[in-house]
Amino acid sequence: MKATVYRSTGSWYTAKAQDGTLWQCRIKGRLKIDEEITSTNPVAVGDEVMLEPEPESGEQPTAQITDICPRNNYMVRSSPHHRLQKHIVAANLDQVMLVATLREPRTSAGFIDRFLVTAAAYHIPAVIVFNKSDLHRRKEEEQAAEWQALYSSIGYPVLFTSAETGKGIAALQEILVNKSTLISGHSGVGKSTLINLLLPDLRLKTQSVSGWSGKGLHTTTFAEMFDLPGGGKLIDTPGIREFGIVDMEKAELSHYFVEMQPYLVHCQFNNCLHLNEPGCAVKRAVEEGKISVERYASYLKVLDSLSEPEW
Repeated sequence: MKATVYRSTGSWYTAKAQDGTLWQCRIKGRLKIDEEITSTNPVAVGDEVMLEPEPESGEQPTAQITDICPRNNYMVRSSPHHRLQKHIVAANLDQVMLVATLREPRTSAGFIDRFLVTAAAYHIPAVIVFNKSDLHRRKEEEQAAEWQALYSSIGYPVLFTSAETGKGIAALQEILVNKSTLISGHSGVGKSTLINLLLPDLRLKTQSVSGWSGKGLHTTTFAEMFDLPGGGKLIDTPGIREFGIVDMEKAELSHYFVEMQPYLVHCQFNNCLHLNEPGCAVKRAVEEGKISVERYASYLKVLDSLSEPEW
């Protein structure tokens, strides 16, 4: 029997069969041995799986997950517990949506760029949503205009929303229709509040930002997928403090800064890192204003953080 994983709590999963029945599931022991899975979580929300029902033992039917169907794609980050291992955030996505804020808490450009790099590496379209726009003062308005111009110019849709005033919610709903969307971001950026507006019957728990640290408080503790009333699915994930990139070599990184892609073939060296190499087309594009200095600086920071391959 085929089903889709809607919820993951680590050892137990909730999967919805094609007839709408919800099953509480565990992984069959042999699955971990037979499958060559290198992530810390072999099954992720969004996965299509095969179930083997267990004898009836309670109100909700239980089953064992016996196989994972081939994935169209998946989104990963470094594991919260093992920095050099990957954790699959969700699978079979049409798009990913990063919710960011310029105040309470402030999302850094570096965090945004790491998220976009990972989405590009797994060939998943990305949307940036700046929430809490009602809190913007002049400083934040200027920053918002700069980032909107920057990210829009390289092909990323940018929305500004406010759960308090309702600004941008209709546009947000339109982007989500008939698509499977992963929503992610720092703790405290208002993901749960936005989801409550989109799905008011859920009443997800929300908390304010910690006053002494300026960082958000975790309210989502596991990944879960919800059906949207207008069609489509929304996958909520735990808030992320840092977004670690895994399984990427330094020579690959520039391929996932999308504005650099047209210039890569014109570099003198195939393995150019765009640092001090002669004949670098990317550095020339930065000097000519065709690639933003801010994004190039972000590229250098991400590049410096990547581990050298182990031979």
